[in-house]
Amino acid sequence: MHEYRERIYIRKDIILKLYEHGELNQSKLMSYCGLNNAKHREILDEMVNKGMITRKEEPWGSKMIIKYSVSEKGKEILRAVLEPYEELFPRGDTTAND
Repeated sequence: MHEYRERIYIRKDIILKLYEHGELNQSKLMSYCGLNNAKHREILDEMVNKGMITRKEEPWGSKMIIKYSVSEKGKEILRAVLEPYEELFPRGDTTAND
């Protein structure tokens, strides 16, 4: 079971996995990031709408496979915002609870 993660870390994990793998289908992306499709699909849709990641559908037999990849904008956001954020507020930082 995965611990609760702030939405910013979920977004970072999505961008990092796509950056590492180039392109992933939806089920692999969700699995690699420890996400639930029903619960986290809105985050993917939001990231597509904001241009952070791209989504494309490819026919596979009688089904459609949804594939995602990180956009140039997503790479810029990763370098400019998400990496510095995690340096300032690392995961597992419990000082706020003291």
